[in-house]
Amino acid sequence: MKRNEVVAAIIEYKGKILCMQRKEGKYEYVSKKYEFPGGKIELGETRTQALIREIKEELDIDIYVSENNYYMSINHVYPDFEITMHSFYVKVESPYFVMKEHLDYKWLDIKDLKSLDWAPADEPIIEKLMSV
Repeated sequence: MKRNEVVAAIIEYKGKILCMQRKEGKYEYVSKKYEFPGGKIELGETRTQALIREIKEELDIDIYVSENNYYMSINHVYPDFEITMHSFYVKVESPYFVMKEHLDYKWLDIKDLKSLDWAPADEPIIEKLMSV
């Protein structure tokens, strides 16, 4: 089974969290689900370098992130692949971005995150955010 190591950004602006809706894809179980933006770590990249690159590619924004922003890691096995996802909590100065790779987005209060249909790997992050 294919295994990917990925990064995800929990992006906050004035108390609201950015939730991105995936486009339809080849795997029904993650198609059109909400997720925290990010992507695969490329060979030779650190986790933070990968996250900065992925957020620039997906949202056309520059973020500052360091290992101090680390939030949690999740191992999740999907039917066709497995991921280890490292998440980082990132505050931004502006709510504006360019949606390049997603279907839709929402800025939500933490208490409202469960109102969306999330990709299964992202659910432990939501549980932790809501428990604080």
